[in-house]
Amino acid sequence: MFEKILIANRGEIACRVAATARRLGIKTVAVYSDADAHAKHVAACDEAVHIGGSAPRESYLQWQRILDAAQATGAQAIHPGYGFLSENEAFAQACADAGLVFIGPPPAAIEAMGLKAESKRLMERAGVPLVPGYHGADQDAALLEREAARIGYPVLIKASAGGGGKGMRVVEQAGDFAAALASCQREAANSFGDQAVLVEKYVKRPRHIEIQVFADTHGNAVYLFERDCSVQRRHQKVLEEAPAPGMTDALRRQMGEAAVAAAQAVGYVGAGTVEFIVEQGEAQKDPAGALSAAGPPQGASAPSGGSEPHAVGSVGVFYFMEMNTRLQVEHPVTEAITGLDLVEWQLRVAAGQPLPLAQEQLKIHGHAIEARICAESPDNDFLPATGMLAIYARPPATAFAVGDVRIDDGVEQGDAISPHYDSMIAKLIVHGDTREQALARLDAALAQVRIVGLATNVQFLRRVVRPGGAFARADLDTALIQRDREALFRQQPVAPDQAVAVAVAHRLHGEQAPAAAGWADPWAARDGFHSHAVAQRGFSFEVAGEPVRATLHYGRTLADGSALTLAVGDAAPQPLAFAPAAHGALRVDFAGQRTVAHVHAGADAQGQVLHVFTPAGAAQLAVVDPLARAGASHAEGGQLTAPMPGKVVSFAVKAGDKVAKGQPLAVMEAMKMEHTIAAPADGEVEELLYAPGDQVAEGAALLRLQSA
Repeated sequence: MFEKILIANRGEIACRVAATARRLGIKTVAVYSDADAHAKHVAACDEAVHIGGSAPRESYLQWQRILDAAQATGAQAIHPGYGFLSENEAFAQACADAGLVFIGPPPAAIEAMGLKAESKRLMERAGVPLVPGYHGADQDAALLEREAARIGYPVLIKASAGGGGKGMRVVEQAGDFAAALASCQREAANSFGDQAVLVEKYVKRPRHIEIQVFADTHGNAVYLFERDCSVQRRHQKVLEEAPAPGMTDALRRQMGEAAVAAAQAVGYVGAGTVEFIVEQGEAQKDPAGALSAAGPPQGASAPSGGSEPHAVGSVGVFYFMEMNTRLQVEHPVTEAITGLDLVEWQLRVAAGQPLPLAQEQLKIHGHAIEARICAESPDNDFLPATGMLAIYARPPATAFAVGDVRIDDGVEQGDAISPHYDSMIAKLIVHGDTREQALARLDAALAQVRIVGLATNVQFLRRVVRPGGAFARADLDTALIQRDREALFRQQPVAPDQAVAVAVAHRLHGEQAPAAAGWADPWAARDGFHSHAVAQRGFSFEVAGEPVRATLHYGRTLADGSALTLAVGDAAPQPLAFAPAAHGALRVDFAGQRTVAHVHAGADAQGQVLHVFTPAGAAQLAVVDPLARAGASHAEGGQLTAPMPGKVVSFAVKAGDKVAKGQPLAVMEAMKMEHTIAAPADGEVEELLYAPGDQVAEGAALLRLQSA
């Protein structure tokens, strides 16, 4: 086994690899950029080496600096994690040339499977079923458009060298193809240094099911079962689970053996994932409660190359999509159901040891689900968010081990989420004896996550996994979020009157005089107490953009024991009481309902914001100061501002153009993805304030728009 390894990555995967290495007694070396000088993964390793600027191309993609760091620190091997250089065959070869072990597959296997188009041609020759499409080397735009017409719309354009949802666009009609192609090529070139794309038939109602494979240098290869990754946004995974709902033993074996055959065809070594797109048939419940299919989907196209699609019984037919020649983000759910440490397997295989177990020794235990907690705004088309983690509270979990709840992250409270890297903050993994138990544990764990300082998808995830929803019913496909959007977006899980009651109680609790030497000075209290009559006090908030006025009535003790009543809006006053609860929470009784809440005060450009977290969900209330807002200027109403720091890619308009609400105006690049900025209303463009290629800060005005 190795004595020291270098981890050529950052964030949660670097911390994850370091945890296993530490358990095995292996020393670790971290590398870090300017932005990561104080990052969690740096502290998690025994040594650390600075390798350059904040942008990945200035640091984590500078493989010569990484090789130099490994040799300078005496590391024997390099673990690439995922992303960055993990699927770069030139880097893998450079490691070998430098006398370092690359903890991953051989360069030839990465090259064979790394390019989507080439891997599909390879699978086609091997008889593996493929989605109808064009995977050729000729990248002439006119040819690609003709191929799309031949395949039939809708089609999917994908970066050939891509991954992680970057460089992917669904095109519904011919008129949108050229613009989508150009955007894919730009994103592919920026993310992977290769703008080549492939075009495929877009399968309707698909499920995304992948098989975890492992191979060693002794000729052994196994599959460690499947993961369902169908819940996606922007072609990126949101939730992953294992095993896949509706999967039969026969189908699992069929897909697993196909995945192993694909890996063996390229001489694969180490951990890899073979991804399949599954086209569903008409499913129905059998007497035992399992999903069963009514046969292949009507009108399903035969795969290119003439090979027949594999029937998959319960869920339709499956086609090879791609192979990821690395460890996947979602590998913890496989670890949870197998009880194995896949990073340990990677290290043992890379050190020349045989696989620890044979296929017949591998078993599935229970059900696991992973939720990706990201800095983004789901209600704003999942726009990435940046900022500081002013509050970052997590559910109790072991740092690393298979258990009921596990957190994998690479950040701490006080850290910043920057625009230089992807938006994932943490992975929350739960395990249960059944899928129903895992779902309940996931929701309970998500309810304990409290993040203040930037927008996140935590409440959105809770809505996705809610009881009775499509995910809970295992009604799965990659369009689940779009299908279920009315129940998932712009929801208020906490009633406005309850949120206001908690906010008022929080304010009053903070005003209570602290006890000193066992005695509280009654004259120091700021609780509104009067010895006679009734006094009242007004509070103004904004909840979900709507103004809410509340009136608190102070009085003598009432017949029911209450001393305070609160009227929210035009409603009648209701008794209000509060007291401290465990773990810094506040117990609030209002209108006959008890809520235990955590409240954290923050701020935005308008003033103070209260973040209320309850078991039912979270709410944000802006504290309105009428005097401060009376003189507020609305001069920025005609400016279209950048929603996050990034680079201006292009403008679709010029000064003098008339635009309609929702019309694309500009494209920005941030967090390795392109984002389209649309007109908020009808109007006329007065002036463009930046040029393509310019870097802009969050909130910077991109153009002036005169409303119609």
